[in-house]
Amino acid sequence: MYQYHQPYGKKVTAGTGGRTRKFKAKKVAHLGGVFASTKVAAKDVKESVRGRGGALGIKLKKASMVNVVSKTGMKQVKMIRVLDSPNPEYVRMNVVTRGAVVETELGKVRVTNRVGQDGIVNGVLVS
Repeated sequence: MYQYHQPYGKKVTAGTGGRTRKFKAKKVAHLGGVFASTKVAAKDVKESVRGRGGALGIKLKKASMVNVVSKTGMKQVKMIRVLDSPNPEYVRMNVVTRGAVVETELGKVRVTNRVGQDGIVNGVLVS
């Protein structure tokens, strides 16, 4: 099991003084997927993953281009490197996540989508 936790919202004791018990056991079906760890590279590399019910999902392993929305319109530009990220370790490793600031040919772009789950990189030009 990769990462699966129960929510911390409940109290430890019931109102009567007895301890509360677990409602359900952990199930493999409730597991999340493995982190895609999308990196900046020269070519795109995509991986298809089978989901529940046979649905196909696309994980983006390596990304080279980003769809940028600016005042003039939408453009697809080449990524150079990651400048800023919510996790500082990802800047050093060039891992693209949602909220990361990426250096492109147009300038700085903030990533607005969940890259590993969508199979594409979308972003907004940062002025």
